[in-house]
Amino acid sequence: MSFIVAITDYVFPSLEPERAVLEPLGVELRSQQCRTEEEIIALVEDADAVLNCYAKMTERVIEGMKRCRIIARYGIGVDNVDLAAASKARILVTNVPDYCIDEVSDHALALLLALARRIAAADAAVKAGAWDVVAHAGIRRLRGQTLGLLGFGKIAKALASKAQPLGMKVLVYDPYVEPALIAHQGAQAASLDKLLPEADAISIHVPLSPETRNLIGPNELARMKPTALLINTSRGGIVDERALAAALIEGKLAGAGLDVLSVEPPPPDHPLRLAPNMILTPHLAFYSRESVVELQTKAAEEVARALKGEPPRSPVNSEVLKH
Repeated sequence: MSFIVAITDYVFPSLEPERAVLEPLGVELRSQQCRTEEEIIALVEDADAVLNCYAKMTERVIEGMKRCRIIARYGIGVDNVDLAAASKARILVTNVPDYCIDEVSDHALALLLALARRIAAADAAVKAGAWDVVAHAGIRRLRGQTLGLLGFGKIAKALASKAQPLGMKVLVYDPYVEPALIAHQGAQAASLDKLLPEADAISIHVPLSPETRNLIGPNELARMKPTALLINTSRGGIVDERALAAALIEGKLAGAGLDVLSVEPPPPDHPLRLAPNMILTPHLAFYSRESVVELQTKAAEEVARALKGEPPRSPVNSEVLKH
């Protein structure tokens, strides 16, 4: 029996890892770079399984699937998949929660170091003809500063272990993790009210959900130190971007580094494009040659397990497995 596996969109150099996993099962791969809901519906209508990157798996898309068993997301977050609709249709949703841990934590640390040492600003100044150390006289020693982490999953833990040897104290806000587990990692649990005014840098590591949307808004930014830095390698939408731009322009925040935005790519008139001390990268924190192959392989393996009737490794809506 042959199966149809649809790939709604991807950002990889090739689909060889998927072919290596799935073709021995008699799978026909159908791939497309879907941009609209109609394109997704047409592609996935008769698919037995779907591999999905950024394309929106809406209720309408899911309702149009006639025989799909699984939506396997290329990534950790699943905010682009309507989980309620998938569960109603008894379609399993999986993710890959244990890839790119090194890459994203490295990227967050790189943004922190670049901002703290004013690397981008100094580089731009020298290339423009300046050679002025005094212009960067506000640089402070990282040792002894406090790093605040919002969320304490695998990536945040990895970042903590990389920041601590630099001499940084780590505060953690995560109401879903026991303080004793945080302390075991050499960090200190804190409320958001305590973390915001105490942290010299804050790095975001929570999923995008109704609870976390605009978690960092005007009120939260106002409670941060004017010398503080903000890092987000998690999801756009967690930070109120207009409020962040205003805080940077008004000098109420020292700098920010974002790898993710609420709209990607940002429009030409996006306020953060012109905000001072702002570093933007194109949602590449997850990327390395090794992590991409790992991601493709693990997502395809989840599809293979579903097609063979085997239990998934990383179910997101595990209630579907009861039916």
